[in-house]
Amino acid sequence: MRKPRKEMIAETRAKLIAAARHAFGTVGYADASMDDFTAAAGLTRGALYHHFGDKKGLFQAVVKQIDTEMTGRLAEISARAPSLWQAVVDNWIAYIEMALEPEIQRIMFLDGPAVLGDISQWPDTNCCVMDLKNKLEALKAEGRLADVDPEAAARLINGASIHAATWIASSDTPEETSRKAVAGFRALLAGLYAGEIDPRANHS
Repeated sequence: MRKPRKEMIAETRAKLIAAARHAFGTVGYADASMDDFTAAAGLTRGALYHHFGDKKGLFQAVVKQIDTEMTGRLAEISARAPSLWQAVVDNWIAYIEMALEPEIQRIMFLDGPAVLGDISQWPDTNCCVMDLKNKLEALKAEGRLADVDPEAAARLINGASIHAATWIASSDTPEETSRKAVAGFRALLAGLYAGEIDPRANHS
């Protein structure tokens, strides 16, 4: 029986995204050939153009898929934290440390800014900033945040985390750079906290 058109479209898109994600994650955007990953998906360039417009459009779809996965992972990390403040710390430290993962490193923090521009200007970034702003407002209401505007703090934290992640991704010694970045980032966050630091917090 012939599959419904909607299901066929979803399958075609999924095949192209999977093939492109593998190519972008291994050889990088510049060296990824449209012919190679359309062939890997068993499809044609016409299918790619129809569903994504061009190579950049397909790359954007891959970035969105990875970003969604990262958001899910970070939400799980935050949910395990013993307090709201620790959830904020754990979430943003984990984001920075994701820059050590080869696929995320190459696609999100190396090729992403080169192809799509400044990460802080990506559509989904503002949602992350507003979510953090809401958390910081709640902490301020509890007297646990320094006397700082929550949105300003949220945007500065977001910007610092992006810079730290791209620093790690572009480093010749990413593991060492990650340790430096995480230690510095923890110190910055600690300066914003007006409560008592939980001694159970992870300071790795």
